[in-house]
Order: sequence, then structure tokens, then C-alpha cells
Amino acid sequence: MTPPTTGVLVFDGRCGFCTRTVGWLRLLDRDARVTTLPYQQAGAPEKAGSTAAACADEVHFAAGGRTVTGAAAVNAALGVALRTDLPERVYSRTAPLQDRVYAWAARHRGRLPGTTPWCERYPELCAASSRTTEP
Repeated sequence: MTPPTTGVLVFDGRCGFCTRTVGWLRLLDRDARVTTLPYQQAGAPEKAGSTAAACADEVHFAAGGRTVTGAAAVNAALGVALRTDLPERVYSRTAPLQDRVYAWAARHRGRLPGTTPWCERYPELCAASSRTTEP
């Protein structure tokens, strides 16, 4: 299966670890095929076919008419960025392990090494009433 050519990744813009991880994806995505948006930005959750509450819990990726979440979203976004279905093929064989690692990281993201969160860099683009990430 050939991955879609573009997609939208919605992440937690108040999370330094999430912002750093999105930065790595953007470095790999030389052709800017994946649009990355914090869920706190107006309209961002809807672009991934979701809600702010759902996006606060886990990353969402929308491409090719489908939306996936969590570890599946990370693999799908990586596949689009790199123009290969390899990440999703690996995920299909290792999903239980990757899902557990993703769930652990999501629960502890406030304690993991990161960078200045996206919403701190661009506060004017984040909704003032959005939910914050607790460490």
C-alpha cells in the first residue's frame, strides 16, 4: 500500500516533549508533506477529524480519508514524511509493544526531555482556554 502524499498531524502544543518530537518529524519531512498543528490552535482538531478533548489525550494524524491516533499516528505521519509504507508495516507487526510505549510516554510527557512548547513560542496562535498538560 502506498502512503498518502500529504497529511495533518495534531499534537499537544503545550508539551515540550511533543514539540521536540514534531521538530524531528519536520526535519525528516524535507518536502513539507506533513502539516503539524497544535490542538490548541483554532480549527486544528477538526482538520484531523477530531476534537480538542481527544487530541489532548493523544496525537492524531489524518491523511487519505482516515484518521489514526497514538503510535499508529506517529507511524503514519513518518511514512508520509519519508514517502514509504515501511513505518506502518513495522507498526502492523509490533503494534502492541508500540502502543504500550506510546501510552507510557503520553502519560509521562510532562517529565520527558523536550524543548520550549509550541504554544509558549507562539501564544497568539493557541487558544487561551485550551487544556494544559500536567507533568
